[in-house]
Amino acid sequence: MEFHDAVYSIDIGQNDVSTPFSANLSYAEVVVEIPSILSRIRAAIEASQSLAHTHVELSVHHFASLQLLHENGGRKFWIYNTGPSGCLPQKLALLKKDDSELDSLGCLADLNYAAKAFNAGLSELCDLLRSEFKNATIVYTDVYAIKHDLIANHTKYGFENPLMACCGYGGPPYNYKFRMTCGEPTVTACADGSRYISWDGVHNTEAANSIIASKILSAKYSRPQIKLKDLCKG
Repeated sequence: MEFHDAVYSIDIGQNDVSTPFSANLSYAEVVVEIPSILSRIRAAIEASQSLAHTHVELSVHHFASLQLLHENGGRKFWIYNTGPSGCLPQKLALLKKDDSELDSLGCLADLNYAAKAFNAGLSELCDLLRSEFKNATIVYTDVYAIKHDLIANHTKYGFENPLMACCGYGGPPYNYKFRMTCGEPTVTACADGSRYISWDGVHNTEAANSIIASKILSAKYSRPQIKLKDLCKG
């Protein structure tokens, strides 16, 4: 298999950025860890660029994967930034204490600020790596903008209750309850999932994912604006 012809899709960061808020860490405590998260992403890309040494602690599984990429020379990378996790029904139901924590869309402001801080760092990292690896193609895709637009302009896309799960328990405003999540025997789904953005409070519905995928594949939210199908051919 020609690993240098493959496209390596990197979509990590959301859990790293949002989960610490569940442990009652402050915004300042969360964002101070962002450089460490970005360094691991950089290490993965550098390893695949046939660099001789990577001074980063990795699990045996990850080291084996990176070593394989290193030996075969990855050259095409499709990197997604992280979405507005402060708009997830799960996060809103579990973390919101009062309305002062919400932004104009009703999302948790600090979680979205942290996501944007991570994305800014990731964008800068992609710029740096492009300058270092002239023979690689590194595409940065702004998923945050796509998902934020979906929520902010939900009626335009035919959605209702943009911050409420279709499949969940508890009803409005978020229809999400810990230990009573989608898949439990007593938990039911909404009548029409195509009218909802969130399926279970964490994952999107098929209708939302269809729009998100279409926007990603258009390349309008990517830098450089290279379509995935063209990257696969090149």
